[in-house]
Amino acid sequence: MKLEQFAMERMQSTYENEVAFNLSESGVHPLRLGELIDEAVARERLLTEALRYTQSNGTDALRLLIAEQYPGATTDHVQVTNGGAEANYISTWNLVEPGDEIVMMVPAYRQTWGLARAFGAAVREWPLVESAGPRWRVDIESLDRLVSARTKLIIVCNPNNPTGARFDAPDLDAIAAIAHRRGAWILSDEIYRGAERDGRETPTMWGRSDRVIVTSGLSKAYALPGLRIGWVVAPPALVASLWSYHDYTTIAPGALSDTLARHALEPERRARILARTRRILNTNYPAIAEWLAAHGGLFSHAPPDAGAIVYVRYHHPINSTTLVTRLREEKSVLIVPGDHFGMDGYLRIGFGDEIAYLRDGLNRLHELLVEIGAAR
Repeated sequence: MKLEQFAMERMQSTYENEVAFNLSESGVHPLRLGELIDEAVARERLLTEALRYTQSNGTDALRLLIAEQYPGATTDHVQVTNGGAEANYISTWNLVEPGDEIVMMVPAYRQTWGLARAFGAAVREWPLVESAGPRWRVDIESLDRLVSARTKLIIVCNPNNPTGARFDAPDLDAIAAIAHRRGAWILSDEIYRGAERDGRETPTMWGRSDRVIVTSGLSKAYALPGLRIGWVVAPPALVASLWSYHDYTTIAPGALSDTLARHALEPERRARILARTRRILNTNYPAIAEWLAAHGGLFSHAPPDAGAIVYVRYHHPINSTTLVTRLREEKSVLIVPGDHFGMDGYLRIGFGDEIAYLRDGLNRLHELLVEIGAAR
């Protein structure tokens, strides 16, 4: 097995802590520990926590809180992982074998794209359609043509990264019906679920087929990326198998992370955290939308339903990686090029940080665009 370089993560890992303005992030401004543990009794209890190996598939209490988000799920349906990335990794590793065919929604987070290819699968891309509105939508007829008897796995990302589009129940039912007819599994990455600007939670793929795997975690909607807590929800037999794969990777979540995740997912606190996320999105999105509109014909985008990201088509005659590299080197601002999603001519810009920070970073992008225009 030889893994191709994961271009977006390699760029972010290398530069995100070196630039003055990191607008490559797709979550909202992270919570501080003191905001999460905001009661004196809870803080004292945290100080007594033993830094031990915890239950390797996640404590029963944490798995129960996760299961309650998915109708009909129990603790036996849940595997806790170190971040959503590990959830995607062990799921793909477990299912995909050489010669398999994978159908993947694009654009989307490219981790599973690279993994499936490394594990010997042929990846068939299922493009989203940018339609009037503007909005991004799924093309069900196209999916039906792509999925065959050889298709092992259909990979979707809902809400979608990088477009921020949300796909509702009728689309999910149609995807599930196609998978069921062909005997394929569905891997549904739902890590942005809960980060909807209008507060209407995205429907889950869970329960629409007996071959559904949902991955998620606390990094995006919950503003807790530093906890590195993710999860898989899947049929119990598959979860038992995934647990054995987890034995070969990170073994167990950290004891403090498991404890803090239980705290975050208590129903009342979970509601408060998600409300905070929506406040940030609804404060910041108008600022970036106004900035994009002020640049006239240079940009176009479909307003995101969820997540702190806009996927912007730009109309400068310059490659997206070249533009992003110049922005980083000349203005100390990091954003994600469309090349990292296989789509030159686009940029993914994160807007989830503090609004003054966002505006300062956008102003530096403006400066570069003016300089590029003047040079041309």
